[in-house]
Amino acid sequence: MKNNQTSLPREKARFVLNLYSNGQFQEAVDKIKSLNESYPMESLLFNLIGACYKELGQLEGAAKMFEVAVSIKPNYAEAHFNLGVSRKDLGQIEAAIESYKQAIIITPNYPDAHNNLGKLLFEDGQYKLAIESLEWAVAYKYDFYEAHNNLGNALNAYGNVEDSIKSFEKALEHNPDYDKAYLNLALVFKDLGNQKDFLKNINKAISIKPDWSDAHLHLSRVKKYKKNDPQLAQIHSFLNASDLSLKDRINYNFTLAKVYEDLENHEEQFRFLNEANKLRKKEANYFFDKDQKLFSIIKEVFENPPTIISKPLSKTTSIRPIFILGMPRSGTSLVHQIIDSHNEVYGAGELRNLNKAVTPFLRKYTDKKSFTQKDLTTIRESYLDALSSLNASENIIIDKMPLNFRYIGFILSAFPEAKILHMNRDPIATCWSIYKFYFPGNAYSYSQKDIANYYGLYKNLMGFWHKLFPNKIFDICYEDLTKNQELETRKILQYCDLEWDESCLDFHKNKKVMKTTSALQVREKIYQGSSEVWRKYEAYLQPLINGLNKY
Repeated sequence: MKNNQTSLPREKARFVLNLYSNGQFQEAVDKIKSLNESYPMESLLFNLIGACYKELGQLEGAAKMFEVAVSIKPNYAEAHFNLGVSRKDLGQIEAAIESYKQAIIITPNYPDAHNNLGKLLFEDGQYKLAIESLEWAVAYKYDFYEAHNNLGNALNAYGNVEDSIKSFEKALEHNPDYDKAYLNLALVFKDLGNQKDFLKNINKAISIKPDWSDAHLHLSRVKKYKKNDPQLAQIHSFLNASDLSLKDRINYNFTLAKVYEDLENHEEQFRFLNEANKLRKKEANYFFDKDQKLFSIIKEVFENPPTIISKPLSKTTSIRPIFILGMPRSGTSLVHQIIDSHNEVYGAGELRNLNKAVTPFLRKYTDKKSFTQKDLTTIRESYLDALSSLNASENIIIDKMPLNFRYIGFILSAFPEAKILHMNRDPIATCWSIYKFYFPGNAYSYSQKDIANYYGLYKNLMGFWHKLFPNKIFDICYEDLTKNQELETRKILQYCDLEWDESCLDFHKNKKVMKTTSALQVREKIYQGSSEVWRKYEAYLQPLINGLNKY
């Protein structure tokens, strides 16, 4: 006879909870399914089976079970939280944010929900809202060291560096062995040009977690290795581990490439560098055709250029952006640091906001359809809203995302008040530096041949932009800037409609945060000859050199 009981007995609930707690997830699933026949409206069972599915790696099934749980019991805060976790794991970021918000509406005193919401908002670039959520997390749970760490990341991204340091230190106060907080502190000090405190904190992180490949990679970018350095044997031993993840294998190979570069052992340097790039290209599953198609679409959009936006019809703003762009490693960080030293300018570093604003329109683009004024206005307002949310008092804001060169047409159409500084540097020096450094986001950068082909796309597109927008793009020669610093700096400031500021010559004294691979290098005076360094590696760069010869 079927049991019509509607309320799940406590002993039966305790039994399946114990199965879950003991890691017997499949057994718990089987038992819950049998209980569902008798208790079909018991939200606890659906929440619990969702948790089991998550542990078993069945993410879609987990999300469905959590959805059933909240449909039965809409005020079930824990199920909304679990649904948020599952949606985040499935890449459904907006839906995950809404789930966490719902959990908080039901239970305002829910530090884990505030923390997870803050992390997602941070990753989505909504720094101000992220800070608010994470401050609630630590307010409700003062010793929540993970939330203090996340708050530090959000404050740092928002430009509130001093408070970010305090948050990382607060995380370490509550957990003195929290390796992530030490690494984040180290990276803040690197961005500030403080090499001493960078080394102190990153070495502490490694002492806590000796096989942390991310920390070793970050350290290698700053440290100058010497013969018989004990870390060399240590990293080799980590790399030889049979159960090493692909990510760790990539990191250790890049790290060892830097070690052997310092030791001037070029054969070993390129053995590890080539292996690192080969593994990363495989992981990224990169095909040149994808970039070729993107560049083709961009050019096609502007074969019938949209009408330049009329400022009175769009959002009025006092913000005036300066875009520094070009190939990565072409000197964008140096020029950013020079202009950022001006008393009227705020350097925001490498912003992803323009790419975020433009990409949705490119994805839905159809043949021969030009962008409308409405499209451009949407792009403009989305980007300006992002700039307005920065913690900046200055109206002139630098965006030095190099790959914005792809979007020059959108910039000049949607932001007629903007200034564009395009960096030119010796092609081989630029491309060799790209191959040498690990750029997780630039999928073309893991093969000398791919880099050369991408450079060809870049040169072709820049020629297209110059022809379409004559006298609208200011070209800067990196080598000329290093040889004639004051003359070239005066030209740059004049183009940007900025008065002369002597501080721009002393850019290396700029104490502002600089979030870039070159953060420590740009704290040094300009030096000449960096574009010739590749020549000592010429024998190892033949695929790159031969590829660039076509352009």
